[in-house]
Amino acid sequence: MAARRISPQAQERERPRTLAAGNDQVHSWTLVTSHALDTVWGIAKATVTLAVSLLVAVLCYVRQLHLHLGYRLKWWSGYLQRKFKRNLSVEAEVDVLGYCAREWKGETPRAKLMRKAYEELFWRRHIKCVRQVKRDNYDALRSVLFQIFSQGLSFPTWMKEKDIVKLPEKLLFSQGCNWIQQYSFGPEKYTGSNVFGKLRKCVELLKTQWTQFSGMKDYHKRGSMCNILFSNAILEYKLYEALKFIMLYQVTEVYEQMKMKKVIPSLFRLLFSRETSSDPLSFMMNHLNSVGDTCGLEQIDMFILGYALEVKIKVFRLFKFNSRDFEVCYPEEPLREWPEISLLTENDRHYHIPVF
Repeated sequence: MAARRISPQAQERERPRTLAAGNDQVHSWTLVTSHALDTVWGIAKATVTLAVSLLVAVLCYVRQLHLHLGYRLKWWSGYLQRKFKRNLSVEAEVDVLGYCAREWKGETPRAKLMRKAYEELFWRRHIKCVRQVKRDNYDALRSVLFQIFSQGLSFPTWMKEKDIVKLPEKLLFSQGCNWIQQYSFGPEKYTGSNVFGKLRKCVELLKTQWTQFSGMKDYHKRGSMCNILFSNAILEYKLYEALKFIMLYQVTEVYEQMKMKKVIPSLFRLLFSRETSSDPLSFMMNHLNSVGDTCGLEQIDMFILGYALEVKIKVFRLFKFNSRDFEVCYPEEPLREWPEISLLTENDRHYHIPVF
């Protein structure tokens, strides 16, 4: 069967309709594609925005966590340092010339004098190192007691013959020194009937520690024990108050000898000639009670300390360099068999320990 022929005119009439249908189809696909792209872009944009927001939130959290952890770490570090670090009141040995160079810079007359004095110690007195001592109103007592313990020195002769723990009661009941109740424990403004109990505990601690150190033959062990003891402020202050009381006891004993017209050391005659220390009570009230609180030991107190402990305390007074008072001893006339310990001072107020 013959196919139906389409006339050219009909073909011309159909062509616009075909083109229009094609254009509609292309436009439809364009719209679909555009809509799909918009949808994908919206999803991607939302996803990126969410991711950025989450990243910002995470970064802020991490920053806050870092700050918090840093704060906690700093706090724990400080706590552990305070908990376990030993705050030694007598520091380790340092080179004496290095110490001088750090402490006495500049070209002032005093700085030049100090440098010359330290050079004298190094080159002529064979002092190679120095141990810095905590600067407070106990430092003279601290410097002396540290060396007694670190050297393992034995008790003074008179302490071996008496039970020093009973000395507070002895002053009260045997010698009638009821004024001892006005004794002051350095910064602690305490007086009263319990003074005897507090003094007894201090003296008992001194006796126990001294016995322990004098019995140690190993030098390094004594050094380690000294580092432990001289990092405990509470025990330290009790020991220094015990030394103060020992000084007071010796002053009282010599005063009783003087009243009985016995010969007494010249340093005590000088002590009792002063209006502020004419007897043991005035010595305690005007001088000894202030030690550890508002002042340290005076020169005459150093004499009494050396006499009471039966040690020769040699002091290099650096500010007196090139004078006869550069090197002094407390007491000036010690018994020959007394052991010797050395101190150095830049001002007669604070003391350090020289190491030969």
